[in-house]
Amino acid sequence: MDMKNQRILVIFAHPDDPEFMVGGTIAKWTREGARADYVIITDGSAGSNDPAMTREALVSIRQAEQRGACDVAGVSDLVFLGYQDGMLLPTIELRRELTRLIRRYKPTIVVCGDPTAWYYGNSYLNHADHRAAAVAALEAVFPSAETRPIFRELLDEGLEPHKVHQIWITGAASPDTWVDISQDFETKLDALRHHKSQVEVGDGAFIRQWAAEDGKAANIPLAESFKVMKLYHEEPSS
Repeated sequence: MDMKNQRILVIFAHPDDPEFMVGGTIAKWTREGARADYVIITDGSAGSNDPAMTREALVSIRQAEQRGACDVAGVSDLVFLGYQDGMLLPTIELRRELTRLIRRYKPTIVVCGDPTAWYYGNSYLNHADHRAAAVAALEAVFPSAETRPIFRELLDEGLEPHKVHQIWITGAASPDTWVDISQDFETKLDALRHHKSQVEVGDGAFIRQWAAEDGKAANIPLAESFKVMKLYHEEPSS
């Protein structure tokens, strides 16, 4: 793909989800000329077990961390929807908000998680918010964003239907596409380092190990993997 013509909308539940899951890919794509915008659905307020940390304080901290990470990765716009962390459900209201954003930003590619992923390996149980965010994102892409009779109130806002060309689903059990992030791995780490309230990146050895494991199937030193759905095959015009 000619990334100069691509508009990417990245939709995840929490601050730091994009950096962990697709940080190298987004850094690569923006470096190659794509526009990337992020939607963070929850407020991140449940991301601490410190009894001295209030939800209100953590919201401010995590929003600032996410803004810093976006600056590193070359992200254009960052939208916080402010749903309560840890309580996310794929409601009609959430789907409407995501449909509104898809119609507003008109992405050629939407990046999101896998709604079917309950666990990874033998030690990580996937967060319920991750699955809910993925369900809502996929249902917003289709049928809602491209279908005129759904959410007709968006037409009154001047938001005409929009058809997304591709969906890149990260964390899929059976990926079919691998992105070589070797050149952009350090940018991924630099973005992750902004999330100091959540992770101590250090030298990035464990992140590097994940990327190396991900790349083995495609014989790529460092990679991020995806299940790619091609909904519309015409290349976008510049």
